[in-house]
Amino acid sequence: MRILAIDAATEACSAALLLDAEVAERYEVIGRGHADRLLPMADELLRDAGLSARDLDAIAFGRGPGGFTGLRIAAGIAQGLAAGSERPILPVSNLAAVAALAARLSKQAQVLVCMDARMGQVYWAAFDCRGAAPLALTDEMLSDPAQVLPPSGERWFGAGHGFALAAIAGPLAPRLAGQDSSLLPRAADIARIAAIDFAAGKGTAAARGLPVYLRDDVVHRR
Repeated sequence: MRILAIDAATEACSAALLLDAEVAERYEVIGRGHADRLLPMADELLRDAGLSARDLDAIAFGRGPGGFTGLRIAAGIAQGLAAGSERPILPVSNLAAVAALAARLSKQAQVLVCMDARMGQVYWAAFDCRGAAPLALTDEMLSDPAQVLPPSGERWFGAGHGFALAAIAGPLAPRLAGQDSSLLPRAADIARIAAIDFAAGKGTAAARGLPVYLRDDVVHRR
């Protein structure tokens, strides 16, 4: 299986190439400038592997939730690559990607992902990571920190830079088995999740690879 994945949903910018069980990745925390770095990262990975986009099985991208501009950049590049190579596209949740990373590093199966959404809010969801890919136990939500309510009866590993906010970390502390507020989504985890989705037949046409914003007021309607 050959899948190229890209992500620009946060201050991190990354691209990854999955070739069967091996993943090569380019990852930088740059804050801004994703539009200038993302495609060169992807081109470098393909060039190093001696491949073109037409040699791939699918193109994946971090579909959000996340920053509006970054999501638009990643979706646009992924749509262009998928359309130009006539390959399916695989939108992957950025929250699920962080959950997968957290589970792998912490060895914890129950992961609560909270990402700083700015404007005093967070994107969040709870995941069971015991399977091949993270299983969402809640909807993906945008809410005030006080409204983050993971399912009861479990202790959670907190992942994502939302946990750098005192309004999250303090109230949830009794329900956490640990936390890592440094974790950001990475294209390598998006690629691994996309491979599972591709095997399940979830690839779709390039034009249907759309970002998920959650925050409605960033969309300007005419």
